[in-house]
Amino acid sequence: MREFVFALEYEPSANPVADVLAEYPAASIRSLSCHVTEDSLWRVDHAEGPPEALEALEEAYKTADFFADCLVKDDCGAECEVQVLDRSSDTLVVYTYWDRTEICTSVPHVALEYLGEGLLFETYRESRRYRWRIVLGSDAPIHDFFDALGEEVGECTGMEMLRLTELDPDHGGVDPGDETALPSEQRAALRAAVEHGYYETPRRTDLSELAERLDVPRSTLSYRLRRAEASLATGFVTDESLEALPVEP
Repeated sequence: MREFVFALEYEPSANPVADVLAEYPAASIRSLSCHVTEDSLWRVDHAEGPPEALEALEEAYKTADFFADCLVKDDCGAECEVQVLDRSSDTLVVYTYWDRTEICTSVPHVALEYLGEGLLFETYRESRRYRWRIVLGSDAPIHDFFDALGEEVGECTGMEMLRLTELDPDHGGVDPGDETALPSEQRAALRAAVEHGYYETPRRTDLSELAERLDVPRSTLSYRLRRAEASLATGFVTDESLEALPVEP
């Protein structure tokens, strides 16, 4: 098995959810599940962020001419169902389902066509960046899929291939030394923090100074660093957990 990780970068006004995430940098969305058949697509997403961002995201999901992951620029005529499964002050869980029309397409549908069945999808969205992770067979034609996807997304969405690796059956989670497992905004924040001595003792710079250097709000920088640190720490603990288990005499 292999994992293929790539990212889409939406231009302004190309995707209503991406527009909301760009307006609220502290908000993000990760997939809880994503399933595709030749005729339909359904998924459950978990959004985090301030209340005003979640309100805007809920409205974007329910926009009449928006269907989760559909790559068609104009109204494709699909029938979409959107349902909020859970809502709190800082989280939103949304279920979406749509029946495919003759002109509908999406990342999972292109993957199904070129890579076959039995795929596992995982997604993460922050600002205009939409990162996809697909777990697939080792002999799947990755480059054919990526070329076909490029033709579907057109000029309104940039594409970036991040990594293609064999899965190690003895280890899981995020490789603590693999920066590419993080979204680009988190990688940039983490690199800047290291370069400017944020993690040194005593610190050579504080969070406010670092945010000013990067020209981002202090709250946004704090959020990106926390997410990056959490991902790397989780990967480290996952890799070390087997070695930490007690051995019976």
